[in-house]
Amino acid sequence: MALASGAAESTVAPRYHEEVVKLFVIATVFWGVVGFLVGVVIAFQLAYPILNLDLPWTSFGRLRPVHTSAVIFAFGGNALFATSLYVVQRTCRAPLFGGAAMGLFLFWGYQLFIVLAASGYVLGVSQGREYAEPEWYVDLWLTIVWVAYLVAFTGTLMKRDEPHIYVANWFYLAFIVTIAMLHIVNNLAVPVSFLGVKSYSLFSGVQDALTQWWYGHNAVGFFLTAGFLGIMYYFVPKQADRPVYSYRLSIVHFWSLIFLYIWAGPHHLHYTALPDWSQTLGMTFSVMLWMPSWGGMINGIMTLAGAWDKLRTDPVLRFLVTSVAFYGMSTFEGPLMSVRQVNALSHYTDWTIGHVHSGALGWVAFVSFGAVYHLVPKLWKRQGLYSLRLVSYHFWISTIGIVLYITAMWISGIMQGLMWRSYDELGFLQYAFVETVQAMHPFYVVRALGGVLFLIGSLIMVYNLIRTAAGDVAEEARTGRPVPQAAE
Repeated sequence: MALASGAAESTVAPRYHEEVVKLFVIATVFWGVVGFLVGVVIAFQLAYPILNLDLPWTSFGRLRPVHTSAVIFAFGGNALFATSLYVVQRTCRAPLFGGAAMGLFLFWGYQLFIVLAASGYVLGVSQGREYAEPEWYVDLWLTIVWVAYLVAFTGTLMKRDEPHIYVANWFYLAFIVTIAMLHIVNNLAVPVSFLGVKSYSLFSGVQDALTQWWYGHNAVGFFLTAGFLGIMYYFVPKQADRPVYSYRLSIVHFWSLIFLYIWAGPHHLHYTALPDWSQTLGMTFSVMLWMPSWGGMINGIMTLAGAWDKLRTDPVLRFLVTSVAFYGMSTFEGPLMSVRQVNALSHYTDWTIGHVHSGALGWVAFVSFGAVYHLVPKLWKRQGLYSLRLVSYHFWISTIGIVLYITAMWISGIMQGLMWRSYDELGFLQYAFVETVQAMHPFYVVRALGGVLFLIGSLIMVYNLIRTAAGDVAEEARTGRPVPQAAE
């Protein structure tokens, strides 16, 4: 039977290794809730500092990297493992290279990395750099797991029965290879002693800053963009039961994106000691990213051509399509903020936080939710989700939460930047720093409430998925209404 996205799928009895995919799906949901919960906690800590409790382990400074690592590498990473291992088997018509043993090593190895990193953050054991990278022993273990991931993925591609490599696998492979390179170079460090946990980076000064933002922005570009575009190119066509709008455009999207993104990191270092030519290079390539990013967004949105009516009846598809819209918005705002004149106002303010979360919540989380909703009935061999009404509730509650969050941060950030650069008639700064903090307090409360709504939405998803996996009869089936299903 033809795959809706254009690749062939086997008609024989499934011989894929799906147990590991199920494990990664469970981990995705679990770590997602943990990450969102910690995010809510630190959001309230910023609004009400007394909640830091004067304890080092629960302070904002230590919980913040726990939150970012949980939502990016634990929630997002497990979503990428789950979807990539599912997609590569289905589109290649081949079981996972290395079999169940390889799958179990990848799963438990990656969960061990997450626990080691999170415990290190809470205990204050990290490199303390921009992204508060874990110490050398955690980095070394992740390298081993990641190489195994690359072997499993490429091995499956090499023994495929389908001659064509579907474009989603191109994006997944670029994500795996580039993240390996970024991880190794950024985390080059010398341990103080063989048995000690402390290490020192090989880089220092402006070289260290450039290396960190080369890593940091390309972690966004390849972990949070290229990898999740692989999800988009498989799950949007499958859920919509439509072919990709333009396969040719998807290839142009791929090559232009991976070439341009790798150069954009220096735009985080405007007005620093970094040479001007390097800052200009980062800004130029960031602006050029508008084209491939919007090409990919248009390709995803237009895949629904002739099937727009499905958005009214299928809330899972609504998650996926809304995520593509957020991808377009974030990839418009990002290049805009890389322009020096705009960056002079936006940098170091909450505007950046709003931008990051419009991409993280609207693009990454929503496309992951859509993929998980698509996968669970298939992996657990159920007729459909327990309740599409609950999916719809999840969608609207989380969407309202995102809107509250990002608009609060946009307003707060622009106000913050304007207050910082305001002078009185004598040429003195018009506002003390503490006055900007006081002015931002209401917006911090709104942000925290937006996070609460997003967390509530995820808990609704957990309940829905548990009932689905348990085999409970779908609510819509009991009432006689049709349950929309993705194409096989």
